[in-house]
This record gives sequence, C-alpha cells and structure tokens, in this order.
Amino acid sequence: MSSVIVIPARYGSQRFPGKPLELIKGKAMLERTWLIARSANADEVIITTDDDRIEAAAKAFGARVVRTRPECANGTERVFESLQKIGEKPDIVLNFQGDAVLTPPWVLSELLEAMKADPSVGMATPATRLSMQKFEDIRKQKAAGIVGGTLVVFDVNKNALYFSKTPIPFVRTQIEDPPLHRHVGIYAYRFATLEKYLSLPPSGLEKLEGLEQLRALENGIPIKIVVVDYRGRTHWSVDSPEDLVKVEQIIEEEGELIPELSSRER
Repeated sequence: MSSVIVIPARYGSQRFPGKPLELIKGKAMLERTWLIARSANADEVIITTDDDRIEAAAKAFGARVVRTRPECANGTERVFESLQKIGEKPDIVLNFQGDAVLTPPWVLSELLEAMKADPSVGMATPATRLSMQKFEDIRKQKAAGIVGGTLVVFDVNKNALYFSKTPIPFVRTQIEDPPLHRHVGIYAYRFATLEKYLSLPPSGLEKLEGLEQLRALENGIPIKIVVVDYRGRTHWSVDSPEDLVKVEQIIEEEGELIPELSSRER
C-alpha cells in the first residue's frame, strides 16, 4: 500500500509573502516541515510549488519538488495536480501544509496508520481533545474577533458531523468528560476520493465558513476523525511574522520535535 505526503508551498501569500522561506531558529520553515514529514511513516515526501525561489531552496536541502500552475486555487488542488503531473496514483495521499512547523511527526503517522487499517476510509483528518478550560479560552478568543481555530464534532464511529470556526458544540449543560475537539488541518485521502472531491464545485457551507472540508460532508463523503495526542506539545502554525517569534519561543521552551532539527542547525 503506497503512501505519499505532499507539502504545497506558495511564495505569494497575501498575508505573509515569502512565508515558506522564512527562518525559524536558523532553518527555513519549509525545510522544517519537510524534515517532520520525512520522520513520519510515508513512502515518499514531495514538495509542490509554482515558484522558482521555493523550488531552488527545496532542492538545495534535498527535497523532491514538483512544479504546478500558479492558477491552482488552493493547496488541495496543488497536491492533486502535482500527482497528475508525475503520473502517480498512490493509495494514500496526505496533504501537509508547509506552515505547520510544530506538528509532531507521530500525528502524521497515526493518520496514515488509520487509513491503512481500514481500506473503507476514503478521507481522514486529525483532531485533539480539549479540556473545558481550553474550549472556554477558544470561545473567548472568538468573541474577541480572533478567527483562527476550527472545532469539530463527530459521531460514535468517529465520522465527522460538522466543522466550524464557531465554537461547537454549544455547551448548555456541564457534563463529565465533555466531547470537545479542535480540528488539526491535515488531510489524508484515497487517491480516488481526492479526485472525486476536486470534481465537485465549492459548496454553500464551504463558502460560508471558508472551510474546504465542508464540501466533502455536503456531498456525502465521510471524513474519519483520528483523535491524536500532542503529548504536551503546543499546537501552532505560522500565519504572520509575529507567529515566527511565538514558534521560536515554543521551541525554546519545549525543544525540537525531531533530532534532525537539532543536529542540522545552521
């Protein structure tokens, strides 16, 4: 059963141009993400981009790079186009965003293992359990206008019911061990499921919430939720220059995720 992690990387981000090549403790963000992906149990890792600068940097640190068109609407399209271009149809495709520099490699491995364990699963994504306090913190952030962070609810078989930027579920009654989960924006697909997903037009809820995964749910494509444990590590991604400082602080406090990031410091 073949598996590939594809890392889409774009230079021209409106919020943070050149983000993939920004340094975090002396190492480019994209290289950090690539090293984390290589530490997971996929058969191959590919970086896909439409930019000469990112291609050159990725090749310099030894990555396999596939060029795609600038017209790709998002990372998911870029992932699929890269596989079309090289003529490969792996059984499992994992879309891993290049700014997720604090993602533990075991999260990627657990997602891949869940797909391998159940061939009926066409699409899967991870989530982390939230304490009531963490959920309240997110609710207060949302009330203050901080949009980041997606919540997910799922059924007893761990199939997603809904994803939202709004804190869900609504907590009307305090109960012991409440089912509160934050979504981690990494997706694993069967190749055929990815192909089907991209053949569908953007859906109403997807456009309303700005969440791509809702297109799958609205069209009857189940999404398996893999509940993962960050083992005390902090969840963070890079959306602004200020996030670079925060990520470096987290690394200083918690250490590097993998030995390669420590041993290859420049």
